[in-house]
Amino acid sequence: MAGKVINYFADGNTAKGYISFHRSNIEGMKKVFILKGLLGMEKSRIMKKIGTECLTKGYNIELMHSSRDSDSVNGIVVPELEFAVVDGSPLENAKSDERKDNEIYFNLDLALNSERLGRLNHEINAITANKQEMYRSAYKTFSEALLIHDEWEKIYIDNMNFTKAAEITEELAEIFFGDRKLNKKPQVKDRFLGAATPKGSVDFINNLTEDINKRYFIKGRPGSGKSTMLRKLAQNAQDRGFDVEVYHCGFDPDSLDMIIIRELGIAVFDSTAPHEYFPERDTDEIVDMYKEAIKSDTDEKYASELQEIAQRYKNKIKEATFCLAEAKRLNDKLEEYYIQAMDFEKAENIENEINSAVIGIVC
Repeated sequence: MAGKVINYFADGNTAKGYISFHRSNIEGMKKVFILKGLLGMEKSRIMKKIGTECLTKGYNIELMHSSRDSDSVNGIVVPELEFAVVDGSPLENAKSDERKDNEIYFNLDLALNSERLGRLNHEINAITANKQEMYRSAYKTFSEALLIHDEWEKIYIDNMNFTKAAEITEELAEIFFGDRKLNKKPQVKDRFLGAATPKGSVDFINNLTEDINKRYFIKGRPGSGKSTMLRKLAQNAQDRGFDVEVYHCGFDPDSLDMIIIRELGIAVFDSTAPHEYFPERDTDEIVDMYKEAIKSDTDEKYASELQEIAQRYKNKIKEATFCLAEAKRLNDKLEEYYIQAMDFEKAENIENEINSAVIGIVC
């Protein structure tokens, strides 16, 4: 029987810049194979191929999709075999320069012909500079959108019953945990619920919650206490020894959008745009924070102001997404130049070395 795939983002293009949680998702692995170099598409191809091999042998895998190209992956994890293969680039952004004993590096740049690369150097430098400027523009625009979002939130925060919001969280905690505790140190994995990508917002909620028995859809408005609720429930789970998958907001990484406690078969997530879902199973349940904790006439009272804020916010998101799409177009152009400079025989030898190292674990 073929294995199953869990898809998620471990990096994000956010209002706080590029954020990577890759280190969090490879903690505890006995072996981590790190692919270095400029050839991002080649690294993704190699990782997908390894993932397919593991699946055919019946192992479950995790695919970390790239926020800069959601069709590409920048990491795979095979929990049962305790190994991972990751792109080294996101790790460099994960605020850890420490080289671990369990890490094995492969440099795909060794497959690039330096003479051919030199002839393309001017074009490559120009495109690289333009690409970096597009990312800077995207992050600046997302940051401006976050300030607008703060205006949006303030309206609901000013009309919120904080006592009622806290009571709802306490009630859920009692339902989830009761007096249950596990005598172990919990594992906490930081990820993103979705990502701002060149295609717009992308998420894998249905895949991530496919095997979850009980799903809670948190409805509400910006600033209606959804993230605070999730943070408290996640901490409660950790305090009781339960492993927690913590899914940050792909727009504001300081905010939470979902937690999954697989040992209890529970997922709780912010089910509002841009990741709006509705119950499909008998066990699905809605928790409406607007209905329960916000003054009932808030939407109507501030309708014109809310509409104007929402439109400004959407315009900024659209502008930032355009920058991400342009950055991807430039990156695709760079990949074409790198392929022109590739020594395919050397590239095949490096891939064989990677496969040989992994096969020793998989077989």
